[in-house]
Amino acid sequence: MPAPALGARLDACRPVWHRTFPKAAGGFEMTKSELVQKLAEANPHLYQRDVEVIVNAIFDEIAAALSRGDRVELRGFGAFSVKRRDARVGRNPRTGDSVSVSEKHIPFFKTGKQLRDRLNQHPGR
Repeated sequence: MPAPALGARLDACRPVWHRTFPKAAGGFEMTKSELVQKLAEANPHLYQRDVEVIVNAIFDEIAAALSRGDRVELRGFGAFSVKRRDARVGRNPRTGDSVSVSEKHIPFFKTGKQLRDRLNQHPGR
């Protein structure tokens, strides 16, 4: 496999490299390993491998709760839940044929008020 281009990242869901671009407002995308590194730098009394175990445990517990159909609420940040999409008859856009689409469960995230307020702060306030 050739080396990835500068700015390319491996998507956790697909074994395909894709290019990431900075967001318009000067933001950026953060991978899980970058999150672990940032947390380890902010907490020098913890080893990076311990921070990685903690982050993985949190993500695993959120995923396990969602797979049980539970709702996970992180006050001030947001809530994770699962929405059910009913089975339906879809259409193949290429051929126009009717296609049966089975029922799906989709993860859903709703931001908390504090996070929304923080994202919508204006620099002059």
